[in-house]
Amino acid sequence: MATVGELMHRGLVTCRPETSLVEAAVLLVEHRVHALLVTGPDEAPVGILSDTDLLAGEWLAADAERLATMRTLTAGELMSAVLATIDADALAEEAARRLDAEHLGRLVVVAGGTPVGVVAVSDLVAAVARSAGGRRTVADVMSRAFVACRPDTPANALARTMTDRRSRSVVVLAPDGHPLGVVTGHDLLPLVGRDADPRAEELMHEPFTIEPGATLQDAADSLLRHEVHRLLVVDPDNPRAVPLGVLSTSDILGEMSAPDSAWR
Repeated sequence: MATVGELMHRGLVTCRPETSLVEAAVLLVEHRVHALLVTGPDEAPVGILSDTDLLAGEWLAADAERLATMRTLTAGELMSAVLATIDADALAEEAARRLDAEHLGRLVVVAGGTPVGVVAVSDLVAAVARSAGGRRTVADVMSRAFVACRPDTPANALARTMTDRRSRSVVVLAPDGHPLGVVTGHDLLPLVGRDADPRAEELMHEPFTIEPGATLQDAADSLLRHEVHRLLVVDPDNPRAVPLGVLSTSDILGEMSAPDSAWR
């Protein structure tokens, strides 16, 4: 098994504690990352701000007073002051176990006590895509229940649902049940600080699908190729029916970290 240092993304996207939430959202979108390392005047890390932290706020509230309050908040006020770190020499299976057990999207990688990069769920999924053999199938590990909404669901409700359900995405279904698209936390980030409440159909992006009989390696390849974190699992005989489930990077991570995993 590879080490964390071999799989991590080197370098860190940072911001200061006084960075506004709007500026933080712009950095997340521009750099296509899900978290920023918050650093103090001496460049030492003081916390981490994720896209999930932004979604947990009431910045999508229709109330103008609460929206104005959210606009004054900074990264330092919303960040998590506890950094989840892992040593660069640790094995990838240890990173998979911690990410799965602690419900994290990433770990800050340290060498000699100094942050040198980030290892995220997607980095471990890439390791699966590079590995040999098909191993288990999508049907073995997919989530058969998922969060869904209709096309006219407002963004405010989407953000609240993602936060309450601890979900990073919502599947948009037509009235007859066939999948129209997916809305993720990243799709909501451009709305931070704006007095707007668009509908799901205006925010969603194309759903990428996979069949239940596909291998996990096929799924990992697709996730990386499309640069997404989840695939809709559809019935090959009736792809316009309600999806059979969802396969996310977290599902693959759970398989990697299981005691009987073939990756151990």
